[in-house]
Amino acid sequence: MSIEIREAQESDATAIVTIYNHYIVESTATFDTTPLGKDHFLRKIKSIKKNFPFLVVTEHDKVIGYAYATSWNIRAAYKHTAETTIYIDPIQKGNGIGLRLYNALLSSLPLYDIVTAIGGITIPNEASEKLHEKLGFEKVAHFKNVGFKFDQWLDVGYWQKNVI
Repeated sequence: MSIEIREAQESDATAIVTIYNHYIVESTATFDTTPLGKDHFLRKIKSIKKNFPFLVVTEHDKVIGYAYATSWNIRAAYKHTAETTIYIDPIQKGNGIGLRLYNALLSSLPLYDIVTAIGGITIPNEASEKLHEKLGFEKVAHFKNVGFKFDQWLDVGYWQKNVI
């Protein structure tokens, strides 16, 4: 396996949106309900990379997953806390790539003066919950019936980890 983790580039936007749109249409992992276009992720990559890491994992130069951090809250006192996001091509799930990519993202956060990482997970999502806990995150919140998708109410949990 020729796996590489690197910073996202604008040329990765098409592959990233293809991965993400799968989760919009097929899962409750995201609360977006309408597939997005390439331009959405072009803007997102540019915007995020100004202040946070945005990484992709590739296999033989093909993007098979991505992870990034964003501001958790816009108020100044929260500037050392980031929300993390990770999505892996569904064909690649379960082979350890997500763990490698998420580790790389978490390792880069102190370079951006981030002390605390927060991951929001639609519940139930056993794979994501296990991934976060394997990486040392602790569940700190559970909000009931905060999302409605596919004709069902969904809960969201928050997991937190200090990265410094």
